[in-house]
Amino acid sequence: MATIDTRLAANDPVPQIRARVAACTRLLNMAGILHYSGHVSQRAPGEDALYIQSRGESRAEVTPASVLKVDFDGNVLEGDDKPPSELVIHTGIYRARPDIGAVIHNHMPMAAALTMARGARFEVMDFHAAHWVDGVRVMRAVGHIKTEADGAALAACLGDGNALLLRAHGLVLTAESAPGLLVDTLHFEDNVNALKQAFAFSRSVEPVAGEDFERIGLTEDREHRVRKMWNYYVLKGVRAGAIPECWQGYPDVTLYRPGEGPRS
Repeated sequence: MATIDTRLAANDPVPQIRARVAACTRLLNMAGILHYSGHVSQRAPGEDALYIQSRGESRAEVTPASVLKVDFDGNVLEGDDKPPSELVIHTGIYRARPDIGAVIHNHMPMAAALTMARGARFEVMDFHAAHWVDGVRVMRAVGHIKTEADGAALAACLGDGNALLLRAHGLVLTAESAPGLLVDTLHFEDNVNALKQAFAFSRSVEPVAGEDFERIGLTEDREHRVRKMWNYYVLKGVRAGAIPECWQGYPDVTLYRPGEGPRS
């Protein structure tokens, strides 16, 4: 399965990581994907640690200052709250996959429904979902992921992939950064919705495959696409009041360029 280049985020400064984790969380809350639960994390550069929102904080109110820094053993290094109860989803993946820079767990209803439809499987219906060409595995065990053994089992099930469906539970996605997670989460939901809609027209579907992917690979520019979509959604969030124009103490994070839309 195709991997994502984490070098795109390898040199992010800590204030920017904090702001992007907070902004990604708020934007996915605004999109109706993260509700009272679910969590976004990004790896701390050069450390066995990550940045993630706290367990109890509203996903609509996360700020850069409230984002926790937590080591891979679950110890809070920076912050005054507890990490999410399913932190081991993140630590298990980061331990097993040094190539991964960011992780999201959410309870996307369409993702959970796909795992419960007999004989159904993820198919690529949109070329923006091309890096899931080799399919998306399903973790069959039902329930919360709360122990280190659970986290290790989840990481093993994910393998070298970038997405994992959790049966009757939700979804895990991995990317190079929090902005990459935003883009992939929106594309994943769009793709599953397109799959559902296609079945409304026919009992069988014709997914993107074979030569389609060769053609897509010739022109794909993920770094540009992530930047373009991130700028669009951050500005949309600012205008909707979901993201403050500037978080106190974090004036230089450059979440987007005001007045300068991304080039197509």
